[in-house]
Amino acid sequence: MSWFRCVETRPWASMRLFCLPHAGGSAVFFRTWAKETGPAVEVHAVQYPGRADRMGEALIPDPERMARLIAGAMAPLTDRPFAIFGHSMGALLAYEVARLLQERDSAPAHLFVSGTRAPDDRDDDPVSTYDDDGVVAEMLKLGGTDGEAMANPELRELVLPYVRNDFKLVEDYRHREEPRLRVPMTMIVGDADDDVTPEQAAGWGAHTDGGFALRTLPGDHFYLVPNQSAVIAEILRTLDIPAAQ
Repeated sequence: MSWFRCVETRPWASMRLFCLPHAGGSAVFFRTWAKETGPAVEVHAVQYPGRADRMGEALIPDPERMARLIAGAMAPLTDRPFAIFGHSMGALLAYEVARLLQERDSAPAHLFVSGTRAPDDRDDDPVSTYDDDGVVAEMLKLGGTDGEAMANPELRELVLPYVRNDFKLVEDYRHREEPRLRVPMTMIVGDADDDVTPEQAAGWGAHTDGGFALRTLPGDHFYLVPNQSAVIAEILRTLDIPAAQ
């Protein structure tokens, strides 16, 4: 099964944008991005195994293995300039994927990380060991989750295994100093995110030699939902791509 979902292929696009979702997320989280990025960008969203149309595939709790598999699947699509955007868990994976591709002489033009502390600033609660109610409570605390939906026993039975897996992936992540990233990076964070403060977000700047910018937008951990247009505008401005008309 393919690792990427592309709502609209654009052979004429000058840039590809690969988007990595948060813990418990799927490619559908980015389904509306293609319309706003405009014709110059072809958006590909990662579909992690064990959810949505990959529900029958084995979950991957190992962050290094997940990053290697994503980088390998991405390699054939790096025949034109590309950037990577990752939110929360997706930011950690995006950082590791960028480092792997850089080692293979196929580095992204830019790395956008969002909604999480720097890779060497990890002290994550062991949410993966919580009981089902505890995992659901953590999901609701972060936001972006429908509380009424999580009260449905059938839906909980489908969703909780991959959510628990993703929390474990984040908890097991351990940063390695090498290889040193040389890709320019932008970190975007919500000013009311309980999971990461703007000061903590600034710590990402120590992890690239390619230049760093920090952008703060109003909102909580899922600030990028109500501020989607502002996030995409920041991406287009940074990549020097005209805004969609």
